[in-house]
Formats: sequence, structure tokens, C-alpha cells
Amino acid sequence: MKNMRIASLILFCLIVISSSAQEREFPDYRSKKENFSRMQEKDFRSDLASFTFGGMDESMGKGKLRSVPATKFGTNFISFNGTNVSGNNVQVIITGGTFDESAHKYTYYNKTHLVKIDGKPYYGAYDEKPETTIESVLVIVNKDTIPIPAAAYNDLFNPEFTYMDKSGVVKSFNGVYLSGDKHTFYIYMLNRKPKSNYEVTWVIQDKTYVRRVVDFGFLN
Repeated sequence: MKNMRIASLILFCLIVISSSAQEREFPDYRSKKENFSRMQEKDFRSDLASFTFGGMDESMGKGKLRSVPATKFGTNFISFNGTNVSGNNVQVIITGGTFDESAHKYTYYNKTHLVKIDGKPYYGAYDEKPETTIESVLVIVNKDTIPIPAAAYNDLFNPEFTYMDKSGVVKSFNGVYLSGDKHTFYIYMLNRKPKSNYEVTWVIQDKTYVRRVVDFGFLN
């Protein structure tokens, strides 16, 4: 996964170099309160630095976290199944859906730029109407289902479940990472598209959803 992160960073840099920088013509209302840089929890922060782009500056010397393998994935879903550090079985299934334009309200800046959906800033395809959604995040530890509130993902659009490498092999940048504290694991998703890129990490501790961490605008 470390090599994959390095390759992704190189790709980002190449796109930045080859693209002319343009100043945004409209305000960005997306909050930075959930950014990695604002995290106060030292243990979570240290773990996230080992696999997120938001924590790249603090990743030096961080050991690689164990991960739960992806067992199945496709264009609109991904599932993970494995054993965590405490010996518990961890299952995660993330499912995508189609964005229903008629079911939402839109806020425009200068009647041109889409900046809010249902009164909230959003991630993925910012300034455009999304095409896809995260429909559900199902988390099961042993036989216990861990509730993930809809607010943790209903403003995240155009999720990328897979990508195809240069050799034509379908892969995924998403993952489930296990903390060494035996109590915590992290569910990670990355959208790499230059105009709408973002990453989200959902934090699960002691069979409870704790919070999410969202970073965005890697290429903006």
C-alpha cells in the first residue's frame, strides 16, 4: 500500500505540472474542521498519517498498519473481510448508488456555480451535479452491526471504488486499516479525480463509530 500511495502522489504531481493553475471563480464553502490538520486525537492522527494524503507531511517513520483484505469489488461496491488485531472478524461493505437530481435542492453562487446540495457543501464534483452517491456503509464486527450515520457519507459523491492500472488489472485505492491498539480500525476511501478529489476516513473504536476525517482539493 505504501508503494501505491507513492505512485498516487507522483501521479498527482504530474497532473499539477501539466495543468495550468486557475484561480477559483467562486467561493468554496466546504469546511476544514474535519481535515487531518485539525485532528486533536494524537493516536488517531498518528495512525492516519501512515495511509492518508492529508497526513503525508507527518508520515515519515510511520510503520505500515495491518489491513483487512478487499474480498470483492466492482464499479459500485467494495467489500472487506478479515480478522483484526484482537482476533475479531471485521466485515465492511460500501455500496454506491445513482444520484437522483429530482430528490435534492441546489444552491448556486451567482446563479452559475453549484456550491451546496440540500443546504450543505459537498465533496466530489464540486460546482457540478454529482452522478453517483455512497448509498450505505455496512460495518460488522463478529456478529455486531456498527451503525454508521447517514451524515457520515451523504455529502460524499462520485465515489471511486476501483481503477485500472497500466497493465489492465482492476484495483482499488480504498482500504480498511487496523490500529495497533487492538481497539480501533479505519475505513478509507479516495476519489482521485483532479477537479473533485477528496479522501475520507471513518474511525471505528470499540464497536462504535467515532468520527470521520475528510481532506479535499489536492490538485486545486
